[in-house]
Amino acid sequence: MNKKLIGIVAIATAAVLLLGGCAQGEGSALAGKPTQNASAGFSAEVLNIDFATYNPLSLIIKDKGWIEKKLGSKVKVNWIQSSGSNTANQALRAGVVDVGSTAGSAALLARANGSPIKAIDVFSQPDWSAILVPVGSPINSVKQLAGKSIAVTKGTDPYFFLLQSLAKAGVNISTVKLQNLQHAAGKTALENGSVDAWSGLDPLLSTSVANGSSKIIYDNVNFNSYGFLNATETFLSKSPDLAQVVVNAYEKARAYAIKNPAEASAIVAKTAGIDLKVASAVIKNRTKLDIDPVPGAKQTAVLKVIGPIFVASGDVANQSAIDTALSSLYYPRFAKKADPSAVG
Repeated sequence: MNKKLIGIVAIATAAVLLLGGCAQGEGSALAGKPTQNASAGFSAEVLNIDFATYNPLSLIIKDKGWIEKKLGSKVKVNWIQSSGSNTANQALRAGVVDVGSTAGSAALLARANGSPIKAIDVFSQPDWSAILVPVGSPINSVKQLAGKSIAVTKGTDPYFFLLQSLAKAGVNISTVKLQNLQHAAGKTALENGSVDAWSGLDPLLSTSVANGSSKIIYDNVNFNSYGFLNATETFLSKSPDLAQVVVNAYEKARAYAIKNPAEASAIVAKTAGIDLKVASAVIKNRTKLDIDPVPGAKQTAVLKVIGPIFVASGDVANQSAIDTALSSLYYPRFAKKADPSAVG
């Protein structure tokens, strides 16, 4: 089944460390009032926020300028591109961005490994991962990947998709040769024959299939986690007013994309540099936007399945770290209070 969503680009920021997370729940540490900047009328003069081709709502918000219109000229908005969940998590941990978008699985992994982030909004329920092999490859199933080389970006949904797929097929992770490459490099490695398979992310994987370079051998929407909008605890403590503006903009973009799929598709195609037909399929078929944006039980159900896989693969030290992270990951106050009419 062809995929059509959301790609990747490069993050133009500094070098940073690994992922992580740990913090308190929705307690007093994050519930204070913002420190006002008298000249701007907001708590800070700068807002650093990411955009990513795997997050179509971010592309719409950036294109429309809703946040800038709301904050005015006194608050500078810096848009920083994330090439994958791992780079978004790195930017959050390093303080390069205040708000960044990742897969829910990547957010859990980050928090379980010490990164003080909170999920403040669920931006989509995407079907953005699949396992591909070159056209003409004799490999037709996940079971045949034993002993093969596979390109994948660690710390992202395609990585967790691969781990689940291998487990389901009875293939031990130790029997495959993982090549840790950023998504675009993974696509290139697959197409030039450097690897036997690629666990990829849309829209790159859909583009590879469309140009006749590869074929999908396994696709399972249930192995993908939700799209999470995350913020650093420092930012949430100091600037809850700006956090609310961001979430308001996300909910305005959600309503816009649902009501105007053609226009939303055009924005995604332009920003991601992909064919409009692929972008349209991303919006209409491969991304479910009509969901509850408040992080909660549905996301927890998915992450409870993925969590033990992190432990088994060695990505998290123990199940206790997973449980602690999952119990403190969500900060739903902004999504609960979201007002799309308050921006733009």
